[in-house]
Amino acid sequence: MDLITPIRDQAESMLLGAVSIIPNLVLALITIILTWIVAKFAVRIANRLVGKTNVRTDLKNLAATLVRVLIWIFGLLIAAAVAIPGFTPAGMIAGLGVGALAIGFAFQDIFENFLAGVLIMLRDKMNIGDYIEADGIDGTVEQITLRETHIRQFSGELTILPNSMIFKNAVKIYSERPQRRFQLMVGVSYDTDLAHAEKVIRAAVEGVATIDPEKGVDVQANAFGGSSLDFLVRWWVNTEENSLFMVHHEVVLAIKKALDEARIDIPFPIVTNMFAESLPVEGKVKQIEPAPA
Repeated sequence: MDLITPIRDQAESMLLGAVSIIPNLVLALITIILTWIVAKFAVRIANRLVGKTNVRTDLKNLAATLVRVLIWIFGLLIAAAVAIPGFTPAGMIAGLGVGALAIGFAFQDIFENFLAGVLIMLRDKMNIGDYIEADGIDGTVEQITLRETHIRQFSGELTILPNSMIFKNAVKIYSERPQRRFQLMVGVSYDTDLAHAEKVIRAAVEGVATIDPEKGVDVQANAFGGSSLDFLVRWWVNTEENSLFMVHHEVVLAIKKALDEARIDIPFPIVTNMFAESLPVEGKVKQIEPAPA
């Protein structure tokens, strides 16, 4: 039996098949290169068209991404049809079969974050540059992609959160309105004239130039503390014009100065000393007598 001839015929057939498909592969490669060029120019055109509108930055990025993705999908389908004769999108979907279901489960998180990213970009709230708090992370939104959101914290760290986490959980958007209210507890001694103390504290806060004068200042007796009667002081700040931390600093300094000038004490907390036996009594230290033997 001649075993060499069938093997040689099969090798020659495979070689001829590979040679015959080379032109198709070259055309497919050219198609991919053309797709890259078209996608690049299409994204530029989309950016110019959307850039002339008042659309939010994240929506502009979404439009450019969708244009790029659609062109690449169309180009790859054409390249596959050129490289593989008889290839059709319907045949590809039918051929995947159960594999498509397995791929869906494997990339479930990616698809979920992708869809959440699209929905986040489409809704009106939370834009790039907003100050938010999500999942215990607070900071400024630097970038929103189709899979994740980049948040720059005030301490400098960059935190990347999956879009599904932001979409499914509550998000606080502090910069949605420029006016924000802040509060501070101020304690005065119990023998203070409370009406006078209220006027002093109110005048001190109203004298701070960086607070919002249109919203006014609230000063209310709030609680009976262990060593003081506590006032709740609330004021508003325009965050677009002033730093939150500096306004808080100026308010604290103004209240302390006004209370000192009015001779209103801010008492220290009462501290219980568990070694009271050894404290001075009438100028002498009380000695603890040793127990009899």
